[in-house]
Amino acid sequence: MSSRHERRTVTDDTRRADARDGRVELALDLLAALERDELALSAAVDRIETVTTDPTLVRTVLDEAELRGIVERDADRLRLQRTGEFVRFERQVVEREGDFDCRRCGASLSTGHFVQFESGELGPFGSSCVRKLLGRD
Repeated sequence: MSSRHERRTVTDDTRRADARDGRVELALDLLAALERDELALSAAVDRIETVTTDPTLVRTVLDEAELRGIVERDADRLRLQRTGEFVRFERQVVEREGDFDCRRCGASLSTGHFVQFESGELGPFGSSCVRKLLGRD
């Protein structure tokens, strides 16, 4: 009895598609974990842009979030639908020492805060920016 294994050919297009899918999933995880009931569309886009600044991917994230029931859109506001759990700072936010720039505000950091999601890691952020990013402040 012989077994057949399908081989996936990895090309530059495949790598780009995988990276694109990973960024979309990471942004969706972020939206699902926000500690807000409602958010201005511009504030949601600011948060998505910590993952990707590609306008096509930002639109894809917003569309996919609506399709998956993570958000409901109402003109320039988003209502968040509690599909995920809030980030547990003690377990999901990791601090690392080093020379970083905050992904939200661009400030230089000696301690970076990285948020661990199922789909990947997002960061670095400063201590106040990570709280704002997640909707705690």
